[in-house]
Amino acid sequence: MTPADQARPSSRPDVMELPAPTAWPMVLALGITLVCSGLVTNAVVSVVGFVLALAGGVGWWRQVLPVEQVEHIPLRPLPGRAKPIVPSGAGVERITIGAGGHRARIPVEVQPLSAGLKGGIVGGVAMAVVALLYGVLFERSLWYPINLLSAAAMPSMAQADTATLRAFSGPALLIGIVAHGAISVLAGLLYAVILPMLPSRHMLWGGLVAPLLWTGFLWALLGVINPALNARVDWTWFIASQIAFGLATGVVVSRAQPVPTMQTASPAGPPPRAGTPR
Repeated sequence: MTPADQARPSSRPDVMELPAPTAWPMVLALGITLVCSGLVTNAVVSVVGFVLALAGGVGWWRQVLPVEQVEHIPLRPLPGRAKPIVPSGAGVERITIGAGGHRARIPVEVQPLSAGLKGGIVGGVAMAVVALLYGVLFERSLWYPINLLSAAAMPSMAQADTATLRAFSGPALLIGIVAHGAISVLAGLLYAVILPMLPSRHMLWGGLVAPLLWTGFLWALLGVINPALNARVDWTWFIASQIAFGLATGVVVSRAQPVPTMQTASPAGPPPRAGTPR
């Protein structure tokens, strides 16, 4: 079929006319991309992009003007086509939360964010106790784990010797407290959001699985961005501190009173309280 035949309108009832496929829009898009890329690379890239954009624009223009080129798609015979949709006059049964067949969004109840905040604080204290215990028992210094934590933001601590890491440092103490507190609170809020969406055995997920996944990610990342600091971390005790955080935070979050989600709300009032009949 010639382009003239493709462009000629068709009145046959057994075919459907669709715009003919063309690659010119992609050529035009590539040209515009190269024009913009040349602004931060080289003027030659912009020149090539302009030529491609111009060719794509002209080719696309000729594809639709003066007469749009179309493609004829044969249709199935009338007996083989889908039957027209007939509207139904049947009524719709309204069901409520908890009724059989109700498609509720999971979870129906979630832990309050205040539980995540409290859990993060409690978990941060538990993790700090384990880390300080390691410093006293193995490094004979209460300040060693604090200085090692601050090394992520203080390059001088990352390159310091063991004697310096065992000594007291005011800036390192301040940075360590702020960083540890902020990370603990954020992780606690994350626990409050994620734990209700996981299967049962929340303590397994929050106390073991999540700490192991986080430790593996941090070990791989730290080994690339700061190998010197990675070599100083005792990963056995690090895992123990993470598990202590996960268990403490998981206990606080799981024991909190759940809050119903907005899907349980009624137009006549607020969502029912957890544990009350709906």
